[in-house]
Amino acid sequence: MRILGLSAYYHDSAAALVVDGRPFAAAQEERFTRVKHDAVFPANAVRYCLAEAKATLSELDAVVFYEKPFLKFERLLETYLSVAPAGFRQFLTAMPLWLREKLFQKRLLSDELKAIDAGFDPARLHFCEHHLSHAASAFYPSPFERALVLTLDGVGEWPTTSVALGNGAALDIVKELHFPHSLGLLYSAFTHYAGFKVNSGEYKLMGLAPYGAPRFAQTILDRLVDLKEDGSFRLDQTYFDYMGGLTMINPRFEALFGEPARSAESPLRPFHMDIAASIQAVTEEIVLRMTRALSIETGERNLCLAGGVALNCVANGKILRDGRFKNLWVQPAAGDAGGALGAALATHHLQFGGARETPKTLDAMSGAYLGPAYGQSDTEARLTAAGAVFETLEEEELLARTVAALGEGQAIGWFQGRMEFGPRSLGNRSILGDPRSPVMQRTLNLRVKYRESFRPFAPAVLAEDVSSWFEHEGPSPYMLFVADVVEARRHAMTPEEQGLFGIDKLNVVRSDIPAVTHVDYSARLQTVHAETNPRFHGLLRAFKAATGCSVLINTSFNVRGEPIVCTPEDAFRCFMGSDIEMLIVGDCLLRKELQNPGLMHDYKSSFELD
Repeated sequence: MRILGLSAYYHDSAAALVVDGRPFAAAQEERFTRVKHDAVFPANAVRYCLAEAKATLSELDAVVFYEKPFLKFERLLETYLSVAPAGFRQFLTAMPLWLREKLFQKRLLSDELKAIDAGFDPARLHFCEHHLSHAASAFYPSPFERALVLTLDGVGEWPTTSVALGNGAALDIVKELHFPHSLGLLYSAFTHYAGFKVNSGEYKLMGLAPYGAPRFAQTILDRLVDLKEDGSFRLDQTYFDYMGGLTMINPRFEALFGEPARSAESPLRPFHMDIAASIQAVTEEIVLRMTRALSIETGERNLCLAGGVALNCVANGKILRDGRFKNLWVQPAAGDAGGALGAALATHHLQFGGARETPKTLDAMSGAYLGPAYGQSDTEARLTAAGAVFETLEEEELLARTVAALGEGQAIGWFQGRMEFGPRSLGNRSILGDPRSPVMQRTLNLRVKYRESFRPFAPAVLAEDVSSWFEHEGPSPYMLFVADVVEARRHAMTPEEQGLFGIDKLNVVRSDIPAVTHVDYSARLQTVHAETNPRFHGLLRAFKAATGCSVLINTSFNVRGEPIVCTPEDAFRCFMGSDIEMLIVGDCLLRKELQNPGLMHDYKSSFELD
């Protein structure tokens, strides 16, 4: 049975193909259009999934959309009426689009699908509720026969938080918290207040939090959030504007904290760091109360997470270390892109009665390597057409040359195999560096990624060595857990260093791997497994043999504002437009100094800042 899932028209459009209940192919549309968080119908992603399966749309058993438009329209209409006349401007902005397109989404989707395959039968188009799509994306690929599933996001149709119980092929939502009371929207409100883009900059807010102190956390709990012991909550809407206005917050919110919202790209001050630390602390308190209460109530020992809030890897780490659940698994594409996968999985199991086989390995996500791959001959032809100068090497020589360049402090573009599904590069579309370098974090941020200097980098570590470097046991293949560097690898700070504040903390060498050690000794880690990524695992083994260090910096292969690279041509353009010094694409090795200078360009201005 083959079912195609779709997400579109909000942000992070995607397509995902499920074959006999297992993820087979999936990709975000942004990777093809080169527009970050692209919300258009995912025509390119659909065509990729079909090509991977060597199938046409007409040959599939079903196509399913990740939410129900009429329920969403009902929520919008009721919201506008409840706040009238305050919501009139937003109503005038949104209604024409809904009446012209979104309200008739079945026809719109059918037309798009027929443009790909004229023989597609609209009767095969189905719709799945938003939070059920999220829950299915987390439970069905997980390694658990049964589990509690918690979905936390901004809002779908009505739910903003939902609890489901999964057992075998069954999955039932048993509790919901409804709009406008939303942890995702609360975090996004502070993202906006700190001067970052909503639905894009939340991870920046999380990365900024360790530089500050949570001195506003109690104010948030006293004035904005009515938090109960079981983690349920209500938000005081007199401080927010997302129900009836065109932004997230109102002047009363700004007055509460004593400053106006930061304008984009203006200097970050200690105040903004404290705001970030405060909302992060409140978020962690809410999810911990919620998961503790659910553990007691249900007695379940396995927990799955999905929804945009599940990408908060700091909170995930707190849940894991809290110990109320024995096992925790997070969908790597936890946001709306993953809803496409979940919609297909839910339809397979719940509508068509498909059986479920619990994965025998890590999980059913194949390491999240579900996107396009390029064969060696195709890669060489593409690079040649782009004007690249390269040499083709056997794997042993390729790894040796890469390790030598890393040891010399070079930034390496690393392009291998199938592209990752979800927001993280996991060793196939990555920029790599030596984590032992005290200057590499700043170098990669400012000269390669062209982004804010405070942004942290993730360590990729051999799975078998993870406990030698981090206070963590077990797999973390998707960069979705934060753990502390082990005591033996830390460096004690001098009294002068301990007295530093804010961004001044950044350049303190805190451990044997300073480029991936955050200011609080934590790191967002990725365990690399031979069974899901043998070449990246082999590179780490080679780096360990040469240096004694089984950790590498792993960050996404893109510059700020650009989607992660998809094709060899994308990789070459990024290589030529940044300070990446060596590029590895398949078996091809490219050195910057050998390339045609005429192909170099000012890449950092090619994309809108995120």
